[in-house]
Amino acid sequence: MPWGYEAMMTRKEKNKRICMAIYCAVVYLFLFLPIAVIVVNSFNATNTKPYMSWKGFTFDWYVKLWSNGSLLEAFGTTVLLAVISTILSTMIGTLGAIGMYKYRFRGKTLIDGLLYIPVVIPEIVLGISLLTIFAKADIPRGMLTLVLAHVSFCIPFVIFNVRARLSGYDLSIEEASMDLGAGRLRTFFEITIPVLMPGITGGALLAFTLSIDDVIISYFVYGQTKTYPLKVMESVKSGVAPDVNALSTLILIVTAVFVVLTQGDLFHRKYTET
Repeated sequence: MPWGYEAMMTRKEKNKRICMAIYCAVVYLFLFLPIAVIVVNSFNATNTKPYMSWKGFTFDWYVKLWSNGSLLEAFGTTVLLAVISTILSTMIGTLGAIGMYKYRFRGKTLIDGLLYIPVVIPEIVLGISLLTIFAKADIPRGMLTLVLAHVSFCIPFVIFNVRARLSGYDLSIEEASMDLGAGRLRTFFEITIPVLMPGITGGALLAFTLSIDDVIISYFVYGQTKTYPLKVMESVKSGVAPDVNALSTLILIVTAVFVVLTQGDLFHRKYTET
């Protein structure tokens, strides 16, 4: 092979790597620049709306955050709502996925197709539909309607995750368990649930994320019970205060630490197994 051809291929490979590096840098910049703006603005010393002009570095907003009772109350409501919705949707979704996998019944294909509707339709349509149902049923808007709404759109995501785990599930291990004397209930909790736990955990985490992040559906059913995303949305009109950015930064830090610890544990297990 001629030396000039090798040099040309080396040059092309080098240019390709440079282009890929630039492409990745632009993508990561697009993804993380808004987050960086929030973090930086949480240390902004400005006191004038819309809080965008930089006036100096300060930790005052992290101190003032703890005296903002309405913001902390909204955040507490959001976490409580997400926990309740996650528990209920995970229980219902897991049982639904197992039932649809094990049993055949009339209308199963129709029900399976209907599960995709809450996922693919616009959230504003689902929010208006839930609002209409709650109004017709004379259910006062508040924490109850928020829980019902969040559970309704979280259940399909749990079912999809658990059903993905069920795709490689062998029913013979349940039969072997019952042949050895275990009842259906004991087999369910000691065989079925542990095998499906990765799918259940993934569905629960996804449900928690969707619940804690929801704005549009919650806007139609919240009543007097405001969540943290709704509180932030209200402040957008006058400019998001730096104490909101401070709380968002703390949430970001906790999330990042959780991800790092989780990935570190997975890496440690993989390293020790090999």
